[in-house]
Amino acid sequence: MIKSKLALISSVIIFGICMYLYFPYPNNVMIEARSTFMSFPIRNQNGYILLGIIGSILFVIAMILLVIGMKKYHFRTIIIVVIVYALLPNLLITMYQETLASGITAISYDGNGKCNFETVSKDLLNGECILVLHKRSNEAVSFELEFIDSSFMEDEVRMESLMNLAGPYSITIEANRKKLFI
Repeated sequence: MIKSKLALISSVIIFGICMYLYFPYPNNVMIEARSTFMSFPIRNQNGYILLGIIGSILFVIAMILLVIGMKKYHFRTIIIVVIVYALLPNLLITMYQETLASGITAISYDGNGKCNFETVSKDLLNGECILVLHKRSNEAVSFELEFIDSSFMEDEVRMESLMNLAGPYSITIEANRKKLFI
């Protein structure tokens, strides 16, 4: 089943390097990405990202080495590796947050929050943001929430960051709770 141990070991090492390059914790750079390949941001609003392109090439090289290292079951192995590579970072983050993390690092955000704005008058907007935060450790934590614009629209109007004018928003989440903020 194994044709070349060197190719398989090299493949595992390169996969580890690829995962390390853009591990989505504590800062997820994928939020600003406009085009991606297997967790590598290829392009954002500022242009192409060289490290993301290099990571993508390393990922393809690791897949080729994986195929070279196996005698048979190439297709099955590739499918399993792609699924594991896609699911492993989120699993590792959840395991860390539920076991070792404390303070603000034990809070997870599912990324499904949204802000709605309505025009009250010519110079006045009314905004409401809804987000769910999940505290995973056994201690309460307090922090200040700041809104960052997700992306610029065609006319380059910043919307979410306008919510910071009424801030800072001090939030306290109790231990092991999921909390909805409006």
